[in-house]
Order: sequence, then structure tokens, then C-alpha cells
Amino acid sequence: MPQQQQQRRLFTAALLALVFILAAVSTTEAGKKEKPEKKAKKSDCGEWQWSVCVPTNGDCGLGTREGTRTGAECKQTTKTQKCKIPCNWKKQFGAECKYQFQAWGECDLNTALKTRTGNLKRALHNADCQKTVTISKPCGKLTKPKPQGKFHLQKVVH
Repeated sequence: MPQQQQQRRLFTAALLALVFILAAVSTTEAGKKEKPEKKAKKSDCGEWQWSVCVPTNGDCGLGTREGTRTGAECKQTTKTQKCKIPCNWKKQFGAECKYQFQAWGECDLNTALKTRTGNLKRALHNADCQKTVTISKPCGKLTKPKPQGKFHLQKVVH
């Protein structure tokens, strides 16, 4: 009988230890849950304002842009970001503005120019782009109207 009492005491002790461990873990978990989660700080920092992309070499390809923002408690008010200017875009309208152009119009004989209009298709990095642009180029060779009559060339032998 003493051996059974000893086993019961050992079992009771083990059971109490298990209950104690579970209570400790439960309290720790509850403590973690009760902590107020970090609230997103409402920052007085303004929105980032970005400069135009400045290519490293030439007038297109990889480059950098500068960003600034304002705010009394902002940790970071300036930063530099990598950027890329596509080499096939019309740079005269801003290197970050992409336009969809219509077909070239007829040649204006007074100015010897033909024009076409482009509508804004895409602006990179919130660039300030015109909604519609117009470009002109020389008409090229102006062909004079061909005479309508039939002409025959004659060889003159001297």
C-alpha cells in the first residue's frame, strides 16, 4: 500500500506541475495578447515629391531622381531613387510622359510642315504631363504635279 500512495503522490505532483506550466504559458500568451498592438503612427510627414529622372549617361537609360517631403517629426525628408528613362519615348514632351500618336496629317503647303497629335498614354512616377501634344515635321520632298500631256523625247544627232 505504501507504494501505491507514493505513486499517487508522484502522479499528483506531476499533474500539479503540468497545470502550473500550462497556467504559466497561458498567462504569458494572454499577456502578449493584452498588450496594445503598435498603432500606426499618424505622421505629419507630407507626401513625397519627386524630381524628374536625370540619366546617368546621355539622355535616356538608367539614372536617379531626388525625393523630398516636409514634416516636423519626419525621420527622413530627402532620398534618392533609381529610375529609368525609356530611350524610345519623345523627350521633347518630358522623358517620363508616353503618348499615343495619330497618323501624320497632310502637308501644309504654306508652312511645308505636317503635324500629328498625341494623347497621354502613361506618366511615370506621377510626372506632370500634358494631356495632348502636337508635333510637326518637314514634309520632305515636295513633288510638283506631273504634266498631264504626253511628251516624246527625240534624239538629236549632230
